[in-house]
Amino acid sequence: MNRLVFAVAGLACGALASGAPPTSPKPSVLLVTIDTLRPDAVGWIGGLNETPAFDRLAREGFRFRSAVAPVPLTLPSHASILSGLLPLRHGVHDNGQLFPQSLPTLATHLRALGYRTAAFVSGYPLQRTFGLDHGFTTYDDSLPHGKEGWVERRAHQTTAAALAWLKTARAPWFVWVHYYDPHDPYDPPRVFWRPGPRGAYDGEVTTVDSALGQLLAGLDSVGASNRITVVTADHGEGLGEHEERTHGYFVYDSTVLVPLVFHGAGRVAPGESDLPARLIDIAPTILEAAELPPISRTDGVSLLPTLKGKKQAPEPAYVETWLPWTYFGWSPLTALRHGGFKLIQAPRPELFDLTADPGERTNLVAQRSEQRGRLADLLERVEAQTGTAVAPGADADAIERLRALGYVGTSGTLRQAPLGLPDPKDKIPDRTALLEAEDLLRAGRWNEAVARFDAILTRDPESRFAALRSGIALLKAGRPEAAVERLQRAVALDPHRAEARYALADALMRRGTHRRAAEEWAELVRLQPRRFEGWLNLAVALSESGQLGEARVALNEALSIEANQPQALLELARLEARQGRRPAAAKALRSALAANPQLSARATADPLLAPLLAKR
Repeated sequence: MNRLVFAVAGLACGALASGAPPTSPKPSVLLVTIDTLRPDAVGWIGGLNETPAFDRLAREGFRFRSAVAPVPLTLPSHASILSGLLPLRHGVHDNGQLFPQSLPTLATHLRALGYRTAAFVSGYPLQRTFGLDHGFTTYDDSLPHGKEGWVERRAHQTTAAALAWLKTARAPWFVWVHYYDPHDPYDPPRVFWRPGPRGAYDGEVTTVDSALGQLLAGLDSVGASNRITVVTADHGEGLGEHEERTHGYFVYDSTVLVPLVFHGAGRVAPGESDLPARLIDIAPTILEAAELPPISRTDGVSLLPTLKGKKQAPEPAYVETWLPWTYFGWSPLTALRHGGFKLIQAPRPELFDLTADPGERTNLVAQRSEQRGRLADLLERVEAQTGTAVAPGADADAIERLRALGYVGTSGTLRQAPLGLPDPKDKIPDRTALLEAEDLLRAGRWNEAVARFDAILTRDPESRFAALRSGIALLKAGRPEAAVERLQRAVALDPHRAEARYALADALMRRGTHRRAAEEWAELVRLQPRRFEGWLNLAVALSESGQLGEARVALNEALSIEANQPQALLELARLEARQGRRPAAAKALRSALAANPQLSARATADPLLAPLLAKR
């Protein structure tokens, strides 16, 4: 294999590579990603669901029925789509990490070439906090539905936001539209509900297809015909296959294969290929199809030869998941698909003949040792050649400000898992028990959830998931003292998990130990330097513990992330009042209440702010 995964995208650019100008005006680019979309959930592949908009695009464009996602998780997979890099190199292995701002993406590249860039995302894992806004002039991540980490925007609302921008945008533009609806929990509008055990999931897909149809019709109405459109997904969904209800835990094809369509009148002819395309190939393909220079270095390759009907050698497809390690403390998994076979490296490895056994039911690792050895060698070469990741979460300015506040910190970056961990296959009963307890937590049955998690911790005191989620359940049940003790254990088990730091800091705040809380908020913003809530809560904790100068630094950081945010303005008013700056406090309070009048009740009950209200 002389063209492993380090191939430079766009080497086959032909006339462009030799310096000749493009043969036509720059096309606009529409990238649509549908979260958690299995191939068999769309009509043109499975035939069991109604997806007329996607079906028409597939019929008129070039189709790949089973492209390979590099990781079955939302943020790292989208990072790979936009950068053309594997997680091994962009360094984002899990939701909640930060995409390195030093790396080029399709957005930064096209913006440098004169494109207007905008993104409209619909799920919490893609909020700007995590860095994929890099290169987008407009990054609309308004998420009005749900709570905590399960907030989202419905598909038709996302379409409306995108069309409002597109109707006034001057070409060429690059727009990324992300639909989150098929992600669990499944709750489609009744009109889109489908029968059967997976009817709610299929209904979510049909909902997205309706929104996609509106998006495409809106583009047609404004005459945006000179465009390349790409529709794909970040990963699939288990739906019970291999005893996986959702995704991220295993790397079987049920969660890593996705549909992929390229469409562009005059640039992409209708067709279909069984070539195992990869999501890291999308950015290089878009750029070559648009006759634009490539991103300097990607792990993906351009699929344009295949789109033009030429024979193209298949590239090895690397897949990974760190979720068993980051969530549960069990072994991460890596896999390689190539030559019709798939090797999953785990404490108990698996080898599948994907042609004879597409459901991955018969493990051939003992019978096909030669094939296993070839794929293992190839996987080692992939990992060796792409193993120089940029550390995610690095934000030198934010870290320097934390040092100035006296917080040196120990959290660091997400580290590699040690050897000798349990195989996720052997921990399915434990995971089932944990998810049953999690369902109780999500349902608001907090004391029942605590009891379930306690039973698990009795058997496995090292369960990082049970320690964290039981601590959150204790906090929600109004037991902050018990929550603090449990969450300290969760942080000790996994000091790199931002969610654990957030929960512990919240519990400490509710207990009234603000100085200790400030230490945990500082560790949170070290892990997630662009997280507004972290900086705001750090400011509150510092202010309540009497460190007013330091609180102002943290509050300024929060306002630099979200200018004029009402909660931050209210805290600014409190801080100004504490320091005796009444005119400045009154001004900040007026701004906060103008932005959100519902804060007036909170201000009235606050002894620092109530006198300011009386003088309005």
